[in-house]
Amino acid sequence: MDHSVTGSPELIPYPDWRANTAGDCANSITTAYRIKADECGRLWVLDTGTVGIGNTTTNPCPYAVNVFDLTTDTRIRRYELRSEDTNANTFIANIAVDIGKNCDDAFAYFSDELGYGLIVYSWEQNKSWRFSGHSYFFPDPLRGDFNVAGLNFQWGEEGIFGMALTPPKSDGYRTLYFSPLASHRQFAVSTRILRDESRVEDSYHDFVALDERGANAHTTSRVISEEGVELFNLIDQNAVGCWHSSMPYSPQFHGIVDRDDVGLVFPSDVKIDENNNVWVLSDRMPVFLLSELDYDDINFRIYTAPLNTLIEGTVCDQRSVVFGPPNTVALQKPVAPYSRQYLPPISHAPGNIHLPVVPHHQQTFVTRYTSNNINTPKNFVLQQQNALGLESAGGPHLFPPIVTQPPDGLKNYATIRNSGWWRQSQQQQHH
Repeated sequence: MDHSVTGSPELIPYPDWRANTAGDCANSITTAYRIKADECGRLWVLDTGTVGIGNTTTNPCPYAVNVFDLTTDTRIRRYELRSEDTNANTFIANIAVDIGKNCDDAFAYFSDELGYGLIVYSWEQNKSWRFSGHSYFFPDPLRGDFNVAGLNFQWGEEGIFGMALTPPKSDGYRTLYFSPLASHRQFAVSTRILRDESRVEDSYHDFVALDERGANAHTTSRVISEEGVELFNLIDQNAVGCWHSSMPYSPQFHGIVDRDDVGLVFPSDVKIDENNNVWVLSDRMPVFLLSELDYDDINFRIYTAPLNTLIEGTVCDQRSVVFGPPNTVALQKPVAPYSRQYLPPISHAPGNIHLPVVPHHQQTFVTRYTSNNINTPKNFVLQQQNALGLESAGGPHLFPPIVTQPPDGLKNYATIRNSGWWRQSQQQQHH
């Protein structure tokens, strides 16, 4: 990490080298799998405690969350998950942080991808508990086939993975949206349920199932802006999708904000910062795991662009929407219609990936949106008809114009059951 033969900049460990010593459980981070910065100036670091990959994996340390003060770069808390929070198959894939009425009223949610559970940690109580009695945490047996960058493979055991929190609702609680990795569906639950330890065994009907996104719609990461725009990676499509949470969760209300078949091979993480800038990390992980990386090529990329620029002209752009009578919606700027929604499955599985390699001296760069005049690759350049990317002038927006919402409203896209919190939040949202 502290030496590069390629000319890439040296990596700077956070907060220092001493705090990143594998196996020193009490004092260091062994494997920082996920991180999350909150609005209170704290950095939450999920340490899986593992070393190695595949059959070489060992667990010298237990799962733990380390919290750092970003103003002083010092660790202010380390919490080891209880043995009751995990099981023999546990692999925690993600973390979401929920700040309530003040910085002490904070909760962290951990998705147990292979142990099929949702773990809750209370900062104020310094205590954790586990929700595990729900089938929504499990993979969909019909959605375990993946196609990424020409590789066909099966990840049929991958359960609850990506999570995102909405801004607070009128009742003071947020909605947590989540998806299993082997699934095309999104689910929801109120944090009012998750924050209550007594509901661990009595909350089945408080979880809500939404519609499927469409074919080739596996996702590992999602984030929701303060305005209610959800962005999510579409790993089979080398793309980032969007949905406005005021709309039904059905494919006609989904858009594509960017697609790049070279730069966005496995866009593993999506974030929105305090200035409403979107950050996307791509790393070609399936190529590394299942084939062979070309180390003469660029395999890791970080992209950034303003959120408003990315969603402009898509069905997710509420600035171009006029609300009519109840349950109707009309677009001022119609989006070019497409005959298909998501990409069709590939018909064969080549053994190795063959991505075009563009020599560095031939890569084209343009002036960035920010004022420091740093260069940015073309796939974040605004094209014609408000489209982003190097595709046709019509852009990658795949959905036809929307004229009306289905007359029976929520029943078409939500499994409501007895979820009063969901009905109430939707009624407030549409009145």
